[in-house]
Amino acid sequence: MTSVLAEFGTGQVFWSMLWFFLFFIWIFILITVFVDIFRSHDLSGWAKALWVIFVIILPYLGVFIYLIARGHKMSEHAADAARAQNAAFTQAVQQAAGTGDSAADQLAKLADLRANGTIDEAEFQRLKAQIVS
Repeated sequence: MTSVLAEFGTGQVFWSMLWFFLFFIWIFILITVFVDIFRSHDLSGWAKALWVIFVIILPYLGVFIYLIARGHKMSEHAADAARAQNAAFTQAVQQAAGTGDSAADQLAKLADLRANGTIDEAEFQRLKAQIVS
């Protein structure tokens, strides 16, 4: 037991940790490439299938070629996804906060339409019931 610990010195621990982290960095890059392949709207289904097959059969070469050939598109796809997510979040917050047309605003508009003669009393009452409910 002591001979195994003596052989497993500080340098060996460093190299083991380095290879461990490089392996997980590789997995992260591989997942990022797969996500980008399926996120790309400018690739056809066949092109996506070919890229996936290429990356699966020759993983290192496939990923490096993908990064060289389409690396500029990866940042564009990530930025588009971030913008879409931000817009969805902003819309959800505005709906939750009620910053759109409130019921009072809609009723005021209906009252103006009735006062102008655009709608009659029956239609005003029908639309008012829809807004209130």
